[in-house]
Amino acid sequence: MYRVFAIIGAGLLLAACESSSTNLDWFKSSSFKMEGALETVRFESEPPGADVKTSTGQACRTPCTLSLPGDKSFNVTYSLNGFQPDTESVAPFAMGDGTTALRPNPVLAELTPLPPSTKKKMVHPRKPVAKHTARKPVAHKPAPAAAAPAPPTTTTQPAQGGSPWPATSPPPSR
Repeated sequence: MYRVFAIIGAGLLLAACESSSTNLDWFKSSSFKMEGALETVRFESEPPGADVKTSTGQACRTPCTLSLPGDKSFNVTYSLNGFQPDTESVAPFAMGDGTTALRPNPVLAELTPLPPSTKKKMVHPRKPVAKHTARKPVAHKPAPAAAAPAPPTTTTQPAQGGSPWPATSPPPSR
């Protein structure tokens, strides 16, 4: 009876050894790879202090790290006052040993400053806006022209005849 049990046991062991290579591959790929396993990803920006928001809903301020699902792709948006927002993509990358890792890690973003604003100053809508008109420069009036000089006068002594008029010669006779 012991021989029967030994033969059956040996047959089962032999059957298990032949299928173990396929079973072990399946065991490695599905059991040790935890679905939805979290991976730590580091986020950095230049300049630092940017707000980071992932498409998975997590957020932080650079420099920072987040634990994210290692089996899904997602986008990361960097934003900072005075700078243009930047979006980066992160995706799982197959490693040589059958596992995956998120790449890039760390995720870097170099933010570009916004151009100078040409916006007009916002005015409160309920307050009346005083219209400022530019003052026109005052035109200076030209100085009055100087009076024409008086013709020269000759002062002569009145003739003995008492006439105030200068003496003239009599008109020539004809």
